[in-house]
Amino acid sequence: MTRRPTPRVAALTQGTFFIASGLWPILDIESFQRVTGRKRDRWLVKTMGGLIAVVGGVLLHSAVSKTAPPSKLLAVGSAAALGLSDVIYATRGVISKVYLADAAAEAALIALWMAASRDARRPNA
Repeated sequence: MTRRPTPRVAALTQGTFFIASGLWPILDIESFQRVTGRKRDRWLVKTMGGLIAVVGGVLLHSAVSKTAPPSKLLAVGSAAALGLSDVIYATRGVISKVYLADAAAEAALIALWMAASRDARRPNA
């Protein structure tokens, strides 16, 4: 009889793959392009890599922990990855400075989640 994989095994497997594949273009864009082909918008490849790595991290966390809601981790992590990308590439002149407004919006979303988490821990909240 063949054992079916558990959701934990699936989350561990996908999480590990997503973290590795998401971080690869961020850590070594040259080797990534040697394998996948040249990219015109490297900033976009790295931004997507960041988001993929965040999803992988949430999957790994959900596989090993039952304390933090994955939706909060996904929300905060993806907002942080997008906001960081906005700041890095707007300040380097790769993308328009208008993206700094998006970075501010992403920071506001993170602050909203942090405030909601504090309120949820207070009695009578």
